[in-house]
Amino acid sequence: MHVNGARVAGEVVAPYLVQELLASKDAAGVAQEKHQQVELLGLQGQQMAVAGDLSAVEVHVEVAGAQVPGLVVAGLAFIIPATVIVGAAAWAYVRYGALPEAAGLLYGIKPVMIAIVVQALWSLGRAAIKTVALAWLGLAAVAASAAGAHELAVLGVAGTIMAAARVTRADARGARLSLLAGMASLSSGGVAAMALTPSVVPFGLFQLFAVFAKAGAVLFGSGYVLLAFLRADLVERLRWLTEAQLLDAIAIGQVTPGPVFTTATFIGYILAGTPGAIVATVGIFLPAFIFVAVSGPVVPRLRQSRVAGAALDGIIVASLALMMTVTWQLARAALVDAVTVALAGVSLLALVTFRVNSAWLICAGGALGWFIR
Repeated sequence: MHVNGARVAGEVVAPYLVQELLASKDAAGVAQEKHQQVELLGLQGQQMAVAGDLSAVEVHVEVAGAQVPGLVVAGLAFIIPATVIVGAAAWAYVRYGALPEAAGLLYGIKPVMIAIVVQALWSLGRAAIKTVALAWLGLAAVAASAAGAHELAVLGVAGTIMAAARVTRADARGARLSLLAGMASLSSGGVAAMALTPSVVPFGLFQLFAVFAKAGAVLFGSGYVLLAFLRADLVERLRWLTEAQLLDAIAIGQVTPGPVFTTATFIGYILAGTPGAIVATVGIFLPAFIFVAVSGPVVPRLRQSRVAGAALDGIIVASLALMMTVTWQLARAALVDAVTVALAGVSLLALVTFRVNSAWLICAGGALGWFIR
């Protein structure tokens, strides 16, 4: 039955606004229950196959009933409150971030952030790694990423190998050999590419938009995979951010409510003020809007295809491998002494064993860091 798009869109605005102002991101990025729970659970599996933030799955529910008006209104209601809050946090960071009090807060928040990402990685990995071949794929992708292979190449090769294995019905040994050969070639190419990386790339708003639009268009499996793309592009290749600034941006993104992708707002503000925040935010979310709008009838058909399903499984596992690599790299910068290591360990234990809400852990970590420093 056709539902009036404008009416449904209006009905969903208030729940999204309330959710953004009151809710925190949980460790695995799973969408909160709503009155459309049945539709949401069905669409969440589809959304894993669509690039973009997992928060877009919540918008996807509204597309089913409200079509384009619901997509636009519900999506903006989901994004704008968190963007405003993160923008305000970015302003405060630029103005007061060098103060000892702010440094103390971030000192305690960063280890908690590492624990949250590790817990998310563990939960997502258990769901995504369904076969021995996918486990081998994950290990090979981690090795390739650590050796410097480009993120898009890792994703593309992983999807291609798994699709080819499905078409040829390769046995387990043949699949492992194909995985190792493909990722080894990526690793050697990555090492060579690292030697050719320019020292600094000139900054511009168009380039900023391109960086975040690319990230928003190719992320699969979890919004936390964004960390791999941000570090590779903004820290290693373009040299626009330092490792410490990226860690601060991720930590602020965890403190504030809303989707992980609003980290783009913070980084954009650091690099170019309000115009940079707007450009980065539009760049990171625009691909998700487009993909969600067009993927409704397409993704179920892809999942019915064994070859396409195998390719998507490979891409998702490879994305988690990228996430694992960058988590290790960021952890080396965040866990700088015995206190931060202990704080990360206790936070991970609380998340896994007692399922403590990550917002409380972030608050506790910030308070402890402020007290110590």
